[in-house]
Formats: sequence, structure tokens, C-alpha cells
Amino acid sequence: MLSIAPQDEVSWNPNAPLTNAAEPLNGHGRETGNGSMALKEDNRAGAASGGGKAISDQKVEDAFRTIIKWIGEDPERDGLIETPDRLRRAYREYFAGYEEDPEEVLRKTFTEVDGYDEMIVLRGVTFESHCEHHIAPIIGRAWVGYIPDKRVVGISKLARVVEIFSKRLQIQERLTAQIANSVNDVLKPCGVAVVVKAAHHCMIDRGVRKRGADLVTSRMLGVFRDQPATRQEFLSLVNADTTE
Repeated sequence: MLSIAPQDEVSWNPNAPLTNAAEPLNGHGRETGNGSMALKEDNRAGAASGGGKAISDQKVEDAFRTIIKWIGEDPERDGLIETPDRLRRAYREYFAGYEEDPEEVLRKTFTEVDGYDEMIVLRGVTFESHCEHHIAPIIGRAWVGYIPDKRVVGISKLARVVEIFSKRLQIQERLTAQIANSVNDVLKPCGVAVVVKAAHHCMIDRGVRKRGADLVTSRMLGVFRDQPATRQEFLSLVNADTTE
């Protein structure tokens, strides 16, 4: 499958078995915007709190205040008195992706393309996410490509899809699959390809503490999965962006 070649190039073994696009990826099923939107509505209704009441801002701030006490600090001292409020607002920003539907973002498309049917690639989209195991930062870039079937989407929309999914608790494998699946489900293109490269602070700031390592994941659908030449053309653009 995917391997890391010298100079951090992405290479592909065409003889390796490919995961079926309709099957779960690494045990994680396909997730679209609708499922997360339903989760957001449940939380607003209070289901996530288990008590039938919505989680108030005050409860969130009290929880952060408790954590500050737990680490041995005084949440009432001048430097920390406003920290619970700041943390609440920061977490709202970190996880703003739960408030948006990525599939809705992709629905506005354009058909006046004069027959354009070649590869479209948005390279090196930066993102910041958080791992769902330690809520530690994931800092990386994404390459998103597709071959249109009569309609295209504005390039900012592709970047927006990366942003929405990254602003949720994530693992990189699922993030990669969600981006590709959403583009595929809404645009119905001839194929979709996504590569994500990221550094995970859950293994930089704690645990094995391996700074400088990054994780590379990919998702290939349609012609990118079925045609090695098309897949290699996309990967060459990914690798070119890495070395520029």
C-alpha cells in the first residue's frame, strides 16, 4: 500500500491489495457530514450530557476550573481567573467543524467548463486538528484531487471541506477517508484522491516523544484506484509540492 520513500515522497505499490472503497477503513466506517450534524443536534438537546439538559457554558468553565485545580494550580489567581472562559471559547473554535455540514458546502457546482475533464488538484492545504485519544494537536497538510464528470466545485470549497473535518476530534485515517468520501458522494466525479501528511503531538509532546516524524495516509477512489497511471500522476504532484 502507501509507503514513505526518500525525501518524504509518496509511492504506491500497484501489486498491493487495495481496500474496497465501500468497506470501513481501519475499522472506522465511512462518516459523512450528516452523522456529525446529528451528533451536534444531540448535544444541543442535552443527550450528550446524559441528564436531559443542554451543557451550559458555565458547566464547561467549571470543568476547566476543576482541571486547573487538579494539576496543582489556583484557578482564582490573577493569571488564571479568566482562563476557563478563554478555554471554553478556544474549544468552540477548535471544534467548530461540528457546526457545519461539509456536504452542503460542496453542493454549489459549476457546469460551464467547456468540456474540461482533466485532473484538478488542490495542493498543500494546511490544517490543524486534534487527536481523539489525547486531544493533542495534529498539524498537517492535505492534497485533494478529483477528475470531474461535467461539473466542478470552487477550489475554496475543497479547502473548506478539509477545514470542517479537521475541526473535529479525529484520527488521521478517518480524516483522510471523510474528505475523499464527501467529495465523491456529492460531486460524483470520475475519481477522487486524497493524501494527508501530518505531525501528531500525542507522540511529540508525550509518550515516545519522536519529533520530526510525520504520518502519511491516502484514499483513492474511482479512476485513481483503478488506473495506476492516473494515480501516479496525482502522486507526482504531491511529491513535487513536497520538494518545492
